[in-house]
Amino acid sequence: FCPPWHGRPLQCNTHRKIEEATMAPKVDDATMASVPSGSPAGASSTVVSPNDVVDVTVHPLVLLSAADHYHRVARGTRKRAVGVLLGTVSRGRVDATNSFAVPFEEDSKNPAVFYLDHNYLENMLHMFRKINAKERVVGFYSTGPQIRPNDLRIHALLKRFVPPETPTPPVFVIVDVRPGRESIPTTAYRVVEEVDSTGGGSNTKTTELHSTFAHVPSLIGAEEPEEIGVEHLLRDINDPTVSTVTSLIKAKMSGLSSLTEKLVEMKDYLEAVAEGRMEVNQDVVANMQTILNLLPNLNVDELVKSMLIKTNDMHMVIYLSALIRSVIALHDLVNNKIKYSLDEDEAEASSKKAKADKGEEEKKTEEGDVEKSGGGREKK
Repeated sequence: FCPPWHGRPLQCNTHRKIEEATMAPKVDDATMASVPSGSPAGASSTVVSPNDVVDVTVHPLVLLSAADHYHRVARGTRKRAVGVLLGTVSRGRVDATNSFAVPFEEDSKNPAVFYLDHNYLENMLHMFRKINAKERVVGFYSTGPQIRPNDLRIHALLKRFVPPETPTPPVFVIVDVRPGRESIPTTAYRVVEEVDSTGGGSNTKTTELHSTFAHVPSLIGAEEPEEIGVEHLLRDINDPTVSTVTSLIKAKMSGLSSLTEKLVEMKDYLEAVAEGRMEVNQDVVANMQTILNLLPNLNVDELVKSMLIKTNDMHMVIYLSALIRSVIALHDLVNNKIKYSLDEDEAEASSKKAKADKGEEEKKTEEGDVEKSGGGREKK
């Protein structure tokens, strides 16, 4: 079971081994744009990849930077954001610890036309080397969410910035920034070269070489300082419209859906092995057996009784909480009604007093006018 990401790796060993055993080099429809048009469907292919990439680990800082880049540049449009991945490589395991955005534009009508600022890329690399000399270019990211024909050209362009002593080629990571995604938001690829051999005539044979993308297992990983930073970041994110109970239930549902996906993947793998479509992998089967052995035995009478008692207690607490909340709401409503009535009475009394004071003032004014008029007559 792979728990939801909370600053820890999202991919357990079993899932990774299943993915490695079941993952065949897959070419996207957009990638086929690089395949020569003269290659027939029945041509035989031989994968030439001396420098394999075992897996790609993406750190939280890369995810936050990619999401911020997308929301600043391409939010609400059909554009995508492209950036460079920085990190380290050890024995084919790519560790993407940092990244930076790159000015990028492409023509939606003509896929062969795109723009990537080389000078900006070189200046940023020069500045990043001053900060951390160990980080180097390990690949590039895109917000996709699918592979596009320009990705192979960007990969070929980025190979110029990889140190020559590094045997591992750069990787391509698609960071899916859509909010509805519940699984891992990253998909990693490596570039493999395929040789197509076709027979043209009696003794003629043509060979064509082209590049395509192949899947690489990807996971989310973080070091201890990054885990602490993510914990504090998530603690500061507070939506007042969503209660704590709602967020807990949503997290439980997300975890159960992720568990369902993993179980379905395990079932498909076992069915493929049973039908002979795939070869059995003893490591994967052993990990599956270990997972099943760790499941608790729920058929014990004491456990069933304890769960029922615990469930009844929780339901009683929920019932009392709802009842108390309703009584408090009614009490506040009554207090509000009383306060509103008192305010109305005070307003009515003050208006009557104001009218009375105004009437007295008018009466005094009239008496003063009468006295003045009477005094003038006596003088005459």
